[in-house]
Amino acid sequence: MKLLFDQNLSFHLCKYFEDSFPDSSQIRLLGMDRVRDAEIWEYARQNGYSIVTQDADFFDLSLLRGTPPKLIWLRCGNQPTVVIKKIIQKNVETIITFNENPSQDCIELY
Repeated sequence: MKLLFDQNLSFHLCKYFEDSFPDSSQIRLLGMDRVRDAEIWEYARQNGYSIVTQDADFFDLSLLRGTPPKLIWLRCGNQPTVVIKKIIQKNVETIITFNENPSQDCIELY
């Protein structure tokens, strides 16, 4: 499972979770920090990523387009990277289980 971290999330998260989610990336690392959400969605779909975001716009896209990609929606508000890291870290197994469940398109983490 590969995660694609949205532009408002630190690229350092890729390194933190390389053991659990190898080959993950971040929007700026891919040079996509100025593209529309729909283009990011399509890139994630074509390249086997699940999107990690705090942006409700991606949830709207998930309702319109379905999966793939799956969406991991962080509902904790703007937080420092260390807090985001802890939220993801405590939910690694939940994220993996979510990814394996074909009937789930979006998971919300707090």
